[in-house]
Amino acid sequence: MEITLETVVFYFLAVFISVCSILTVTTRHMVRSATYLLFTLFGTAGIYFLLGYTFLGSVQIMVYAGGIVVLYVFSILLTSGEGDRTTDKLKRSKLLAGLGATVGGAIIVVFITLKHKFLVTTDLVPLEINIKTIGHSMLSSDKFGYLLPFEAVSILLLACIVGGLVIARKR
Repeated sequence: MEITLETVVFYFLAVFISVCSILTVTTRHMVRSATYLLFTLFGTAGIYFLLGYTFLGSVQIMVYAGGIVVLYVFSILLTSGEGDRTTDKLKRSKLLAGLGATVGGAIIVVFITLKHKFLVTTDLVPLEINIKTIGHSMLSSDKFGYLLPFEAVSILLLACIVGGLVIARKR
């Protein structure tokens, strides 16, 4: 097997995403956790760009890394008080549960890899759909359009923002 720069970059991004994901869920400080989540989302966007999906990579950076992480940081900073820091040590049961989940996941991955016969094809043609086609198909009112769910989610988010402001004003 020939090792190309694309393979090296893929493995680097995979390790980077894995380490940042683990740090996201294991760190005690919430702002650091949000920062590691941001790094994880940037790594995922890097894999999208590596695969040639420029639209998905751009959306990943703009929507998730730009919007969602900022929303998380604002909610952390607005809702945390001075006595909210968790100081409990990592207990033995939590460590055993994490170890058990890791070993169980590894066993499942090995079992699927050994028992499944994956088809290897090398004649795939990369297909890049332009953004105009994606926009028309997603924001149409046709059978498979997402205009109505998009508007419903925007109204739900607006209601959440108003509710958050009302709760914050009472404090």
